[in-house]
Amino acid sequence: MYCVLFIAPKTPYDWVVDGLFIMAFVLFFFRFVFRYFEMGYALLRKKPIYTHWYWRLQTISPEQERLLISRLAFYKRLTPKRQRYFKHRLATFINDKEFVGRQGLEMTEEVKLLISATAVMLTFGFRNYVIEGINTILVYPSTFYSQTNDNHHKGEFNPKLKTLVLSWEDFVMGLDVTNDNLNLGVHEFAHAIHLNSKTYSDINGALFLKSFEELVQLLTENQKLKQDLLDSQYLRDYAFTNQYEFVAVIIESFIETPREFRSQFPQLYTKTKQMLNFNFAGY
Repeated sequence: MYCVLFIAPKTPYDWVVDGLFIMAFVLFFFRFVFRYFEMGYALLRKKPIYTHWYWRLQTISPEQERLLISRLAFYKRLTPKRQRYFKHRLATFINDKEFVGRQGLEMTEEVKLLISATAVMLTFGFRNYVIEGINTILVYPSTFYSQTNDNHHKGEFNPKLKTLVLSWEDFVMGLDVTNDNLNLGVHEFAHAIHLNSKTYSDINGALFLKSFEELVQLLTENQKLKQDLLDSQYLRDYAFTNQYEFVAVIIESFIETPREFRSQFPQLYTKTKQMLNFNFAGY
């Protein structure tokens, strides 16, 4: 007695399913291999393989760009190609966050644009730039009472609530005065980037933390450099409160007075630049 095994021919639907399965497997494998290859590359070269790659570029209105040009020198120094990338990232960031005005502050396009532009500037060397650790941005007219420590603050970042809080008055002052190493927007977004790098695993977060670790090691092993930094008072005393304030203050100084920073402390400047992958004109 014979048993005949009959195998039905594949239908077009079967071929499509098989093709999709194979494609998904190949993409998963490629992503897995690429991730580990890039990590090795990044640790060696101190930068990701690529930063900008988009399916479709968004943009902002001409009025918004005029405001951007008038208030952000960083944007004006970018090449036309990078300006298009900046506008795309800016539009994406604005759409990704919830902006809320407090104590009667009107949430205008100017408020959203300038705050978002600060975040986009700081993460312009990052591939993942939306800062996933922030969902909401609260803006007060001036200093505000914070229940965190029963005190009045100019700004704060609450990682548990994924909320960044700013005094608009002090934020604008940070934009207007560009050489005093005091920039509230940069300071608070630096906190968010630092904590985001610890929470969300990506190539730029890993480089940020690794470069900061190298910066701290440099100061630990070179006591003369550390003492010179303290004696110079280039960084305000608040920088030495803890590691988080140190990161925020050193990034403020890097953004506001890069030439002075590079001249006085070239090794620390290089590590800070490496943290942000900040290879742009003026830096």
